[in-house]
Amino acid sequence: MSELLLSRNFGVADSNKLETYIESGGYKPLEKALKEMTPDEVIEEVKASNLRGRGGAGFPAGLKWSFMPKESKAEKSLVVNADEGEPGTFKDRALLEKDPHMLIEGIAIACYALGVKKAYVYIRGEFVFPTKRFQDAVDEAYDKGFLGKGILGTDFALDVYVVKGAGAYICGEETALMESIEGKRGYPRLKPPFPTQVGVFGGPSVINNVETLCSVPHIIERGGAWYASLGAEKDGGTRFFAVSGHVVKPGLYELPTGTSLREIIYDHAGGIRDGRNLKAVIPGGSSAPVLRADEIDLPMDFDSVAKAGSMLGSGGVMVMDERTCMVKAAYIVSRFYAHESCGQCTPCREGTAWMHGIIGNILNGLGREGDIELLQEIAVNIMGRTICPLGDAAAMPVQGFLKKFRDEFESHIREKRCVLPSAGAGAGFAPCW
Repeated sequence: MSELLLSRNFGVADSNKLETYIESGGYKPLEKALKEMTPDEVIEEVKASNLRGRGGAGFPAGLKWSFMPKESKAEKSLVVNADEGEPGTFKDRALLEKDPHMLIEGIAIACYALGVKKAYVYIRGEFVFPTKRFQDAVDEAYDKGFLGKGILGTDFALDVYVVKGAGAYICGEETALMESIEGKRGYPRLKPPFPTQVGVFGGPSVINNVETLCSVPHIIERGGAWYASLGAEKDGGTRFFAVSGHVVKPGLYELPTGTSLREIIYDHAGGIRDGRNLKAVIPGGSSAPVLRADEIDLPMDFDSVAKAGSMLGSGGVMVMDERTCMVKAAYIVSRFYAHESCGQCTPCREGTAWMHGIIGNILNGLGREGDIELLQEIAVNIMGRTICPLGDAAAMPVQGFLKKFRDEFESHIREKRCVLPSAGAGAGFAPCW
């Protein structure tokens, strides 16, 4: 069993309280950073850790920090993306609820390194309880001098603002998130300029995910090289895997990056429930292309999963057993992205709804010859033709389902029904709607 870092306090009573966090060594790394390290030294330590963004893109955190200009006429800021809306992902919510001070300490260390005095924490609007937990922790931190002016007796000052999300998946995209913080509709911005050039309210901004920042205190406490040694090459540390679906023990598992997908499913999540066989798994949240059961001997780090033709993304592992209809799974995924498209870009606005409608027809026995080729053509014409990655996130899973399970789509079109065993108690065949 690997050492727990992010979840070390999850089983402790009152883990959300400041006194519990301090008892476990909390805020010592912040004190070390403020009193023993320069901002550049903090950035270099994070670079050495091989910490990659846990929000989905996997960009090296220390490298992103280095893009922040040293001086700026406009006010600089840190933006924390806690708008966890990716289906299959539930890690940031747990951190906000169970150990909010770890995030606050990570924010403070990052802001010191970046020369920032304001941080905005954008929390998904549906996260009512996590938002309250985090706001209570922010209030505690102010009361005890870990936020505000003169933090830990130094001249470092920091204010943290909690912003409630606008209830849209698109606001998890970094530029739409900034628009929402500014009180505008959550439309993604064209890039360049990038957020480190023009971010929130026109000033340079660094945007990091909750889990990414929660890793920072551990890096400062024990060193970047130590953290890097815990994970895979170019992808250091531990990370959360949110396992859902047809497993015996669905839940949140903190494991070293590079842990194999097979180990996650069978050793940690207890294998497939009811003694059934594994059929498919989505390895990184709903936008990641699906993998077949024979592809799970795969290290779960960004580069290895990308090489296998999918994405590690946010670490949402969605497991499907032998009775799952892949056409219905594709329908559910496509319905989500059609609903959540902001409508700004024509390929995404029209393409996501079009794909959803075609898959719906196939599912409901109304599929026609040529539908599969049409789906593939639509997906290709969405990819890379939108302002933000939501179009790609909608197209890639459809491409994955068609590539790995084309025979099921062909069967639905040919037979006008699903030929998998019904999900009911009896044997036999049934449509899957």
